[in-house]
Amino acid sequence: MVAFYSSALDGVAANPALPTALLLRLIAFDGGGEGPPFQALHRPGLPERAVAAVLAHPVPNARVQFARSGQAEPGQRARLAADASPEVRATVAYGPEWTHDPRKKVRPLPDAVCTRLLEDSELSVRSALLDSPHLAPSFLGSLVRHPDPAARRAALHLWDELPTDTRTALLDDPDPEVRRSAALRACTHDARLTAVLLRDPTTLPQALRRGLLGRADAERLLAEGVHLAGLARNPSLPADLVDLLAVDPDDGVRLAVSLRPELTEARRAAIDFTVAPRARGDVDWVAAGIADQEVLRRAATSAHPLLRRAAARSPLLSPDLLRLLAEDTDDVVRTHLAVHHPDTPEHVLMSVYARLGGTFSAWMATGHPRFPREGLAARFADHPDGTYRQLAVRDPAAGPGLIERLSHDPDTWTRQAAAVDPRLPLPRLLEALTLSELAYSAGANPALPPGEMALVMDEAGVPA
Repeated sequence: MVAFYSSALDGVAANPALPTALLLRLIAFDGGGEGPPFQALHRPGLPERAVAAVLAHPVPNARVQFARSGQAEPGQRARLAADASPEVRATVAYGPEWTHDPRKKVRPLPDAVCTRLLEDSELSVRSALLDSPHLAPSFLGSLVRHPDPAARRAALHLWDELPTDTRTALLDDPDPEVRRSAALRACTHDARLTAVLLRDPTTLPQALRRGLLGRADAERLLAEGVHLAGLARNPSLPADLVDLLAVDPDDGVRLAVSLRPELTEARRAAIDFTVAPRARGDVDWVAAGIADQEVLRRAATSAHPLLRRAAARSPLLSPDLLRLLAEDTDDVVRTHLAVHHPDTPEHVLMSVYARLGGTFSAWMATGHPRFPREGLAARFADHPDGTYRQLAVRDPAAGPGLIERLSHDPDTWTRQAAAVDPRLPLPRLLEALTLSELAYSAGANPALPPGEMALVMDEAGVPA
């Protein structure tokens, strides 16, 4: 991975110690028509004066960036729901695309604001809202009788919670797309609906995988020899047909059979399948039971690596299953634990970081609340691998001398880690501010004096 380079101004925009007066100055910047650095607009806890300045910013992109921020409160983003720019309103409607930490959920906009956005005159705004992954169940539930078919389709996300009469109404909806989407939800328990959906090429793949199959349809699909991997995943496939697919010439088909929930471990082990080294472990029945301890136990204790990988993606593993998977020899299992579980042991986090340093998963591991800090300087300050030397900066016992030494390290990432540390002596911090590969880190250093932050803005042409 290439080391991150950016300007000193970007670093100052992200600096947690940036005084409000300088923050307001920076937010007012037009950035040559692009607005202020996005780091200023994605800061957590923006004061009200700064929020007001963003909302009134003349550059639409500034308002777009704030609407996209996972750090902004829903009520703050909602204040842009009446913005003059359709792009801004559409961004508000869809919501944040990233949160700085995927372990954190985005809180939805208030229902009243969503209702207003759904009445927007621009199709792009209404579509963005209905595509949003952040809608509250209460709002989705209000859409079941909305005059817009797209809204009624969005309500189908709550299918399992909808009353029987509401489901029946959606299955008989006047809009064919709503009827088709509702049928795909209902077909898991309805062989007649499944048979109809199997005759439509657009719905066949999903119905094949999820629908309640009649014997005749299952035999016909097997004889046709297409979509067999999907067929092998179907929960209602008769056992004798499962046995036939377990010895299919196609490895992907055999792999799909090996993941079926009803198989015993002995039966699973008897299937000849191959697991890709980095396959994530996307298993429908484990994902559906991500909070079900019995489902998680079956998957976590399986010899099948994809089942253990699937279980390791649950943040709700019981302590004994967490301990079991923490000692798993499968690298992907441990990586999933580092990313998803709040109580992942330190040694697992360290092993993931050591193996994947410089990647997203390694970054997630170091951002984990249980990632170790104490003792890292003694262990790693002189390690031959720069991936480890970076860790020395995290140690609260590391002194200014060591931080300065690491700011000269041959490894760019290590130098950047040292340059953002407030223990870095001021002369070296000011020097780092002038070096292209360290400018961002130095600008973001909380120990940078406000006067130096102001000078960075002066040199970047930010009006006083």
